[in-house]
Amino acid sequence: MEYVNALTGFRVDGRRPNEMRQLKGEIGVVARADGSALFEMGNTRVIAAVYGPREVQNKGLAVNSKEALVRCEYRMAEFSTGDRRRKPKGDRRSTEISLVIRQTMEASILTHLMPRSQIDIFVQVLQADGGTRSACINAATLALADAGIPMRDIVTSCSAGYLCSTPLLDLNYIEDSAGGPDVTVGILAKIDKVTLLQMDAKLPMDTFENVMELAIEGCKAIANYIREVLLENTKRLECQRDQLIYFCGCSSSQMCSMDGKLRLHNGRTAYHFQPAKNWQNGPLYHNGVYHLFFQYNPHGPLFDRGKLSWGHSVSGDLVNWAALDTALDPTEPFDVNGCWSGSATVLPGDRPAFLYTGKDTGRVQVQNVAFAKNPLDPLLREWEKPSCNPIIPIPADVTHNNFRDPSTAWLGRDGLWRIVIAAEVNGVGSALIYRSADFLRWERNAAPLHSSPLVPVVLECPDFFPVAEHGSEALDTSANGTGVRHVLKLSVLSTDHDFYMVGRYDDLVDTFSPEEPELGDDCRSWRYLDYGQAYAAKSFFDARRNRRVQWAWVREYDSRADDVAKGWSGIQTFPRKVWLAGDGKQLLQWPVDEIETLRTKRVGLQGTVVKAGGLHEIVGIASSQADVEVVFEIPNLEEAAESFDPDWLDPKKLCREKGAAFLQGGVGPFGLIVMASGDLQEQTAVFFRVFKYQGKYKVFMCTDLTRSSTKAEVSKDAYGGFVDVDIEADKSISLRTLVNSLTVITYSSILQH
Repeated sequence: MEYVNALTGFRVDGRRPNEMRQLKGEIGVVARADGSALFEMGNTRVIAAVYGPREVQNKGLAVNSKEALVRCEYRMAEFSTGDRRRKPKGDRRSTEISLVIRQTMEASILTHLMPRSQIDIFVQVLQADGGTRSACINAATLALADAGIPMRDIVTSCSAGYLCSTPLLDLNYIEDSAGGPDVTVGILAKIDKVTLLQMDAKLPMDTFENVMELAIEGCKAIANYIREVLLENTKRLECQRDQLIYFCGCSSSQMCSMDGKLRLHNGRTAYHFQPAKNWQNGPLYHNGVYHLFFQYNPHGPLFDRGKLSWGHSVSGDLVNWAALDTALDPTEPFDVNGCWSGSATVLPGDRPAFLYTGKDTGRVQVQNVAFAKNPLDPLLREWEKPSCNPIIPIPADVTHNNFRDPSTAWLGRDGLWRIVIAAEVNGVGSALIYRSADFLRWERNAAPLHSSPLVPVVLECPDFFPVAEHGSEALDTSANGTGVRHVLKLSVLSTDHDFYMVGRYDDLVDTFSPEEPELGDDCRSWRYLDYGQAYAAKSFFDARRNRRVQWAWVREYDSRADDVAKGWSGIQTFPRKVWLAGDGKQLLQWPVDEIETLRTKRVGLQGTVVKAGGLHEIVGIASSQADVEVVFEIPNLEEAAESFDPDWLDPKKLCREKGAAFLQGGVGPFGLIVMASGDLQEQTAVFFRVFKYQGKYKVFMCTDLTRSSTKAEVSKDAYGGFVDVDIEADKSISLRTLVNSLTVITYSSILQH
C-alpha cells in the first residue's frame, strides 16, 4: 500500500508528512470529577477524569508522608474500535499504558505540595484511530489543569513514524498498523524536558533523530493549543465568577517586562495576588503548601455591600496561586452578618485553626474559632465551626463596637496560648492580651499589651511576632528569650497606615517594653511599616525557608463608582521577607526571591550620566509591568548637597514642597519616572534628595503621585521618608521598583562594597 503519494506527497488521509490531525479539547465534561477533559486528535477521542487530591482511599497502600500518591487507570470502550469483543479489565496492554501515563504525569505534578494524599486519573478511549497513547496523555493534562493540580508545566505527547522513506507526524490507524517504526514522545514544553520516549521497531540513528525531532515539534504545537484551551476556559470563568488571579512573566536583574503578552481586563494588575475584593486575614504555611485566607465579598466589589466571607487560595511558591472555594461563610448566629478579619494558627497535632471576628445577629463584633475538618487534606478545603462560639464575647468596657482582628496565637513558657485583639476600651485604642489552655476558653489579661490613654484612636489588625537580634533568619511565632526581640504592629483606621515598634516581651507578665520609648504611647508616632497606600499588614513564619513573610492590603483608592464599574477592588502587595536591622530598632524588608522567577526579558542601561534636568527613556519593555533595579552613584556629594532645614522634619510635607520631580536642588531629585504618558502629563515619580545636616547627610526618598492620573476623583498624594543609611561611605544608592499596572512599590538600600 502506498502511504505517501510519490507525485503529490500527500498521505492517505490527505495530510502532508509534517501535518497534524485536527485538535479539539474541552474542559469540565464530567460533572462530579474534580477535573475532566475531552481531547480529540482527528478521529481519536479520549475522555479523562481526575479526582483529588484527596485522602488515601485504600489504607493498605503505602502512603508517602512527603508526596502525593498518583494512580492511573486506562481503558478502551468496547465500541472504540471495529473489534467489539469485550476486553477484560486489567489486561496486559491496559496495565502497560496505565503505567506509562502515570509515570509521564508524575514527572510534571508537584507531588511534594500534596503530601499524604491521593490523585486518581481515569482515562477512557471512546474512539480509536491511532495515537491513542498520546491522546490519553493530552487529555489527562487538561483534566489535571481543570482540577487545579499544581504542575511544573503541561505535559503533551505526540507520535511520529517512518513509512515510504518519509518521516510522518501524528500517525492515524492505517499508518500505525503498517508495521513501520513508531516513536511516541512526551515533553514538558517550557523547560524542554522529555518525559516519555517509546519506539516500536528499529531505526538508524540519523533517521531516528529526524523522526523524534518531528514528534517533539508536534508536542510543542499541542502545548500551544492546550494553553489556548486553558486561556479560553479562564476567560469563561471570569465571566461566571468575579474572582480571578492573573499571573505573568517579568524579566531581568535590571529591568523586566511582560512584553505585552497578557491582556488585562478592567484595569487589573498582572502579577499581584488579586481577588475581586480582599482584606488580609491569615497567611499560613502547612504541609508544603502556602495558604492565603483573605476577606472576600462574593456579592460585589465594595467592602460595605453584602456579608463578607473568607476567600482561600493556595500556592507552592508564593507567586502562582490557585483559587479555591471560600473557607468561611456567614452561616451561624455568631457570624451571620459577616466573617471579618482574623488569623491562622497550627495547633499541636498539626491541626490548623482560625480565630476570626464575626458580626452576630445584633451586628456585635465577637471572636470565633474554626478548625480544619480534615488536617490531612493538603488544600485545607473544609472548615468547621464548633457550637461553643463565640469563644470571646464583647467585653462590657469596649466602646463603639470596636473589638476585632485576633492575631496569630503563640505559646508562653507556662504552656498557655496567647493572642492580641484590637479594641477600643472606654474610648482608648488598646491591644488586649487573652490567654487560653485549650484554644476554646479565653481569659483577658488585666493590663493591655499596649494602650494610649491620651489618644482616642481606633486600632485594627494587630500583628505580634518575634525577630532575631542578629541575622535575617526568622523565628517561630512562640520563640522568646535571649537574643529575641518582638515587633508590635498596629493599624490605625483614621490614617490608613500601619505603625510598628520593636521591643522586649516578657511572657510571664505579658508586658511589652519598647526599644524607643521616646516615640511615646501614641502609635501614630511610631515607625511606618510602609509609606503609601498599604494597610492591615499580616505576617507568618515560613518554616520551609526559615523566614518571616509579610503582606499588606493595597486599596488603590479609585472612586466607589470606578470600583463598581470595573467589578473589583483591592490587591495585595508582593510578599516580602522582613527581619530586624542591625540597630535593633527597625525592620528591613525585601521582596521574596520567588518574585524573580517571573522575569523573562532583560533590558539594560549602564554607565549613563544623568545631568540636572535630564531624562533617559528605557526602551524595549512594557512599562505597565516591570521590575527595575538601578544604582545611582553620586561623585560630587560634598560640593553639591544643600543644607537641611529642621522645619522639614515632616516627610509628607517635605515630599509635597521640596519633592516635586522637576524642582531642582543640590543633589536631586534623581530617580525614576514610571507609568508616564508620552507628554508626561501623567507620571509617577520615585526619587531621592540628599541634604547636609549637622555635619552628616540625610537621604530623603519620595513617591510623588500628584501627577499619577488626570482624573480628579482618585487619591493622588505624595509619600516620603528619610532613609536611614550612610551615603557618605559609598556615595551610591540602589533602588528597586516593581511596577504593575496600577501599583508602584519601591525598595531602597545602600550598596555594600
